[in-house]
Amino acid sequence: MKILVVEDEIGIVNFLKQGLEEEGHHVSIAQNGKLGLELALKNSFDLILLDWTMPEMSGLELCLEYRKTNSKTPIIFLTARDAVQETIQGLKSGANDYIKKPFHFDELLARMEAQLRITNKTSETLKIGNLVVYMVSHEVRMNDDLIALTQKEYNLLVYLLENKNQVCERKAIIEKVWDIHFDYNTGVIDVYINALRKKLGLNEETDFIHTIRGVGYIAKD
Repeated sequence: MKILVVEDEIGIVNFLKQGLEEEGHHVSIAQNGKLGLELALKNSFDLILLDWTMPEMSGLELCLEYRKTNSKTPIIFLTARDAVQETIQGLKSGANDYIKKPFHFDELLARMEAQLRITNKTSETLKIGNLVVYMVSHEVRMNDDLIALTQKEYNLLVYLLENKNQVCERKAIIEKVWDIHFDYNTGVIDVYINALRKKLGLNEETDFIHTIRGVGYIAKD
């Protein structure tokens, strides 16, 4: 998983980074709320661990601002606060859970896993415009018409939609969709993008797959 840790206490930062990386996760760090919000908005994370009290922007403010554009990514507050009203305030701001400092790492992992199970259950479809992708059945429907895609076309479409409104660089696409981690001619991506556009019946007005010249592609309404 890609996890964002927004925390200003260096001891906790090091503890979390080491523990989460040992569990196989990719960890990004922000030591103030303003930087945390910038990273959260510019990147795609599977989960955010968020301290309540931080310089430049509180965790509560960050959460409220972030939820204006992202309603799905789970957020867990790391807080020394335990008053009932403050807990309620944190959850109402858009957090999914909270854990009180000091905490056991195993409990944190369990809470993270619980939130990801919930997220996965509610993310069984991907939508953009009149297109719906049913993740469980691998069905793709445009205007309710079933669209037949090859496995690679489907995987490419899912990757673009999972990162909707974010630029997907060509290198990242070739690594994630084709599982190629060495220098490779990424021109194959263009062939598949064109095939997707054709099969989905996209035209200049309905095309949600936008080319970022020299960089990659972005799916957005």
